[in-house]
Amino acid sequence: MMRKIKLIWDFRGPASQKTAEHHLIHLKEYIAINKLDITIADLESFGDMHNTAYMVVDESEMQPLRDALKPHRGQVYLDA
Repeated sequence: MMRKIKLIWDFRGPASQKTAEHHLIHLKEYIAINKLDITIADLESFGDMHNTAYMVVDESEMQPLRDALKPHRGQVYLDA
């Protein structure tokens, strides 16, 4: 099975939740416009001052998406 990579954009500060929500809209638009087979794109909160937007991609597709979208970090995605 192909490993999955979670591409993550971090937002910090009092407006981080709204910023992450807005960024997620753009990620979903990018997925739709480019007809990508990506089904996991969501938000994660680590408190009032740190929120993230993320999407999960196949490892084989990670490099061009990373180069185009410039996530802050990535990690191996472990299905809960």
